[in-house]
Amino acid sequence: MRTWGLIGYPLGHSFSRKFFTDKFARENLDEQYLNFELEHISLLPSVIGEHPDLAGLNVTIPYKEQVIAFCDRLDPVATETGAVNTIRISRQNKLLLLEGYNTDVHGFSESLSPLLKPGMKSALILGTGGAAKAVKYALDKLGINWLQISRNPSPGKAIRYEQITPSLMKDYLLIINTTPLGTFPDTGSFPDIPYEWLTPYHLLYDLVYNPPETLFLQKGRERGAMTKNGLEMLELQALKSYEIWNEK
Repeated sequence: MRTWGLIGYPLGHSFSRKFFTDKFARENLDEQYLNFELEHISLLPSVIGEHPDLAGLNVTIPYKEQVIAFCDRLDPVATETGAVNTIRISRQNKLLLLEGYNTDVHGFSESLSPLLKPGMKSALILGTGGAAKAVKYALDKLGINWLQISRNPSPGKAIRYEQITPSLMKDYLLIINTTPLGTFPDTGSFPDIPYEWLTPYHLLYDLVYNPPETLFLQKGRERGAMTKNGLEMLELQALKSYEIWNEK
């Protein structure tokens, strides 16, 4: 049976397995999708070795950057973003080839674009991990300026949350959470931005999709801001991954 899967840690929040399992049942496909909760990325070769039918993987937090070291090839988007969320596995005789791709860029761009208003020319990106790299790449392609916010920024790379000013909030109408804050089961956490300065002109986009409305989005909605969670992005990137896995 052709097998696909997801690596990350933890995976209790993820909807990917359900999405693909439902897809395979709906389309009457003899395929399966498994979760591989790895406490360390060094366990990846063992997973691949123990599952000879495994032909592709999705990659989630915290391994989108670390997994690059295990890839034999990267596509241009994965190379430029420095993050991989999709791996195609090829086996020829005893040779094993892992190709890394980034479909987060596709999923994020396609889900964000319809929501953009003419005044949304600048974005605050909350977080600096692998998901943030895909978001930066996508925003560059969309012609949107961005500024990263981090609890522990590298000099010249980002600013701290406490450095967000009313002027910044006025100019940066798009705010994107790429951190895991608010993800099930830690639903009581949220990025520490000045929500009191939000307006109906703002759009808050959360890559988190479980729960459907995080406190980040709830606080934005209460101030009249538009909100969007990451479920559509998840589905779009998943379909793109499946397309890549099945390319000849």
